[in-house]
Amino acid sequence: MTASPLRPAALDTSASSVELTRQLCDIASVSGEEGAIADAIEAAASAAPHLEITRVGDTVVARTELGRDRRVVIAGHIDTVPINDNLPTREVEVGGEPHLWGRGTVDMKAGVAVQLKLAVELAEPAVDVTWIWYDHEEVGEELNGLRRLAEARPDLMRGDFAILGEPSNGHIEGGCNGTLRAEVRTRGVRAHSARSWMGHNAIHDAAEILQVLQSYRAREIEVDGLRYREGLNAVMIGGGVAGNVIPDECVVQVNYRFAPSRSLEEATAHVVELFEGFEVRVVDAAPGARPGLDAPLAQEFIAAVGATPQPKYGWTDVARFSALGIPAVNFGPGDPSKAHADDESVPVAQIVAAEESLRTWLSRS
Repeated sequence: MTASPLRPAALDTSASSVELTRQLCDIASVSGEEGAIADAIEAAASAAPHLEITRVGDTVVARTELGRDRRVVIAGHIDTVPINDNLPTREVEVGGEPHLWGRGTVDMKAGVAVQLKLAVELAEPAVDVTWIWYDHEEVGEELNGLRRLAEARPDLMRGDFAILGEPSNGHIEGGCNGTLRAEVRTRGVRAHSARSWMGHNAIHDAAEILQVLQSYRAREIEVDGLRYREGLNAVMIGGGVAGNVIPDECVVQVNYRFAPSRSLEEATAHVVELFEGFEVRVVDAAPGARPGLDAPLAQEFIAAVGATPQPKYGWTDVARFSALGIPAVNFGPGDPSKAHADDESVPVAQIVAAEESLRTWLSRS
């Protein structure tokens, strides 16, 4: 692993969105180290007289106050997962197409670059806009900058429609699945393995849990015109005391990805029912978000992008806006399957197209 290189934390928003992506990526910003990039973004946004700037920790909020009758919130996180010899950025060809390669290019500095460039340049957008660049997305829920902003300054997150710049291959991905992790536990009785009949093997009992998972058929559920795929899978398993001891406990950790038509309570009840007779403890859960594509602003945005919306299978921070009653979509350059990959790279054409789509929509008369 290499230390972050890289360039001085100053941004040129007059540069192309591709070059601005490069500038952002080349500022150290692994989760927990967002101070420099937040400073740079705050300085760049503060240079635009039409923006009102608020900073909460390392989250930067820039707002227009033009008296428009509708407000859009456009957000993106500024941190990355750790670097692994994939900075500084460079241009490469992938499948004959130019890409920008390096940590953060997909997740999600390209999206942030497009947002920051437009925030500074568009002094008279057709709607009032709240731009939010937040920290600590790639780590624990308790540190998430958008969550902390919602708690400390919910007024800064209000709007009629929200866009999160998560990578979506330049398409609109509506809402997101919810996610739940549960520990399903078996209990046994310890004994010496030479006299195993005197104990009860908890690991053997876990076979029934695995059989439930093996035979489970995940649903596909249509929500507001989008078809979401659910999933129920074992993601970790643990048990055992020593090589000559019959184990008295085994824990299978199960991850349930559920359609946004289910509430957290319904998702929990489903998992508990599936594993009836076992101890089930939910250790982490987050609700999904309905797509909200029937909202007028969403319809206008769909028309501007010019592509059929798709469902978001993974969980994203659009759920935080949904919880506030704000319809929200994911929209950003980059293939989400390349997020966090060591060969992370974003097509240059997708960065340009994302900027053009957002600019057209925000500038419409």
